[in-house]
Formats: sequence, structure tokens, C-alpha cells
Amino acid sequence: MNVLISLILISKNIFYGKYEGIIHPPAQEYIVSLINKAEKENAELVVIMLDTPGGLDASMREIVKKIMNAEVPVCVFVHPPGARAASAGVFITYSAHIAAMAPGTNLGAAHPVAIGGEQKDTVMMKKVLNDAIAYLESIAKKKGRNVRLAREFVEKSISITAEEALKKKVIDVVAENLDDLLLKINGKKIEVAGVEKTINTEDAELKEYKISLRNRILSIISNPTIAYLLLIIGFYGLFFEITHPGAIFPGVAGAICLILALYAFQTLPVNYAGVLLILLAMILFLLEVKITSHGALGLGGAISLVMGSLLLFSRDVPYLRISLWAIAGVTLVTVLFFLLVIAKVIQVHKRKPVSGKEGISGEKGVARTDIDRKGGKVYIHGEIWEAVSDEKIKKGEEIIAVSVEGLKLKVKKVKR
Repeated sequence: MNVLISLILISKNIFYGKYEGIIHPPAQEYIVSLINKAEKENAELVVIMLDTPGGLDASMREIVKKIMNAEVPVCVFVHPPGARAASAGVFITYSAHIAAMAPGTNLGAAHPVAIGGEQKDTVMMKKVLNDAIAYLESIAKKKGRNVRLAREFVEKSISITAEEALKKKVIDVVAENLDDLLLKINGKKIEVAGVEKTINTEDAELKEYKISLRNRILSIISNPTIAYLLLIIGFYGLFFEITHPGAIFPGVAGAICLILALYAFQTLPVNYAGVLLILLAMILFLLEVKITSHGALGLGGAISLVMGSLLLFSRDVPYLRISLWAIAGVTLVTVLFFLLVIAKVIQVHKRKPVSGKEGISGEKGVARTDIDRKGGKVYIHGEIWEAVSDEKIKKGEEIIAVSVEGLKLKVKKVKR
């Protein structure tokens, strides 16, 4: 019995997870589920290896709330070298029971950014700024971190290195890697859920909590450029189904892409003026096919598409920008497609008629009877016509239609 108790006491799990990317709902879901898993198994420690340019305020606050109320110690480790914890990443790092950084990483630039058209000097933005300052300062006081720098991270958008962060008491340790981190924090005393706890990393079993396939897919979809391409492909699919009813596959694929794009827009700050401009572009392109405007509607659609693409997400936030190459590629393919459509329409208008009276002129046939000015019969264009000619044509000779006069053809003999 004593041996069994001893084994239980010695057996310790340390969960760790790696997250790289924007802080948005899929990121929130992954980090929260990582902590939940550690709590369920009564882990010794949770290590979140973080590399983020920032993200959405709502997702960041949910992560911070979960970390600060966790029942197990949570360490946020800005890793690997070259990584950063910017903007929302600053709040998450500050909220950890243990904050760590690898050499060559940086922390800062937490000034809130206007998304959706607000000007930075408006009353609303001042309220947002003051709220962010107060929020980070309250976290700093709770965790015993540098309060003055917390204000400067938000107010002045400063950024500091790992070594500076350690010196100025923003973080607790600088470590080369996960093993080095666990070695340095072994024996460290922290407060977890109101109770003092000593971290013991000796003989602990490391367990990586990997991002699920579902989370990976949702993270990919939530990339602004991917969300934009899904929206465009969705519109194209429905456009093709409308112009070619019964094709089925383009319509189904387009509907799926549109639904995925709408999910992505729920996780990203979208400017719906951009969506409406892109929708207008598709309507103009559709009208270009239905109405002959000689390119005017197509040109308007191309301009609307470019403007909508640029307005769809904020250009002020680097990680929310749509790739200019994606916008250029979509616009170029669209313009080339509709130039081809317009060229085909013009070609059809210039083509000689192949039916009716206009379609008979210039066609060759055979005289069914002798033909002169008084008349005769010819077989032409699959039909038998009454015909007249200024010259005498014998039965069986090849003729060519010159014109249509009422219900009679004027023909002449084909010269050999």
C-alpha cells in the first residue's frame, strides 16, 4: 500500500502546447482546452509555448480569464527564438503564473488598433485605450509584474527584448528551451487559486497537447487571405450555377465555400462595406454576361472588386491584411475571364447569320429546273426555293444565292 501511494506521489504530468498565429476563437478554444485537460488530470504544470502577432480582444480576454482562474499553474513561454508576444500576446503573458521568454524573442506593442473605420483620436478609441491600460495594469498588480511598463506597452506601444523583460520584472525567467525552462523554475513558489504551490518539475512526464485537426482547419479558414479566397470562390461557384443551370457541382462547391467564409467572418473583424462591394462586383459581372454593355459593367465590377477586397479587413493591422498578391490574382483572373466573354459576344454579333433570309445569301445549291428571268426552282440550304436569274441556268447546274427578293431567290451560276 505504501509503495502504491509513493508511486502516485512521484508520478507527475506536465502538459505543454505550441501555438503560433493570431489570437482568435480557434486559438482560444485550443488554449482553454489545453488548460482544461491539465486540470482534469491534476497536472503539475501547463506550459503554453506562444508566438503571436496579436489578435482579437474578445478571444484574448477569454484566454486571460481562463489562465488567471486555472486550478493548475500556467506558464506562458514565448518561444522559439525569433518569436514574439505582441499586442494580445502581452496580456496573455502577463496573466501567467510564470512568464518566460527565450533569447531572441520580444514582447510589447499592445496599443489597441481601430478596426472598422474608427479614427484613433475619437472619443471611442480613447475609451478603448484607457480600458486596455486599466486591464493590463490590473493583471500586472495581481501577478506582481511591472505596472509602469504595462501602461507603456499599451499607451506608447513599446517593445522590449527577453533580457530587458527579465531585468524589468515583466517576466520570471529567460530559458533556451523547454528543458531549460523546467530546470530553472523547479522549486519556484507561486499562488494558484489562492493557494501557495511549489513547482516540482523533477521526474515529471512531459505530455504534448497537440492542436486537433478541427482546430487546424478552423485556424486555416480564419486566415484573412483564405477567408477572402473562399468568399470569391463561393461567389464564382454560384455565378456559374446561375449562368449554367443544372451544372450542380459549381453551385454546391460555391455554397460550401460561402458558408466557410461566413464562419471565418465570425472570427475576424470584417468591414461589411467590403463584402457589399464584392457582392456588387459579382452582380455587375453577371449583368455583363446578360446585357451587352461593351465592357462598361465589367469595368465597374473590376473596380468594385478591388475596392471591396481592400476594405474587407483592416489594412492598419498587419496580421489582418489580405495578401495583395491574392487580390491582384483574383482581379486579373476575373478581368481576363470577362474580357474573353465580351470578345465572344462581339464575335457572335459579327458572325454572318446562318438561318432565315439573311442566312441564304452567299449559300450554294443546285438548280432543280431550268432557270431564267421567268423563274425556276433551286435546292439550297436544305430547302426548295423559287428562283430567278439574269442568266440561263440549266437543271443540275450549281448555283449561288445572290439575294432574297420577297419569297424568291435571285441566283447565279457558279463559275468554274
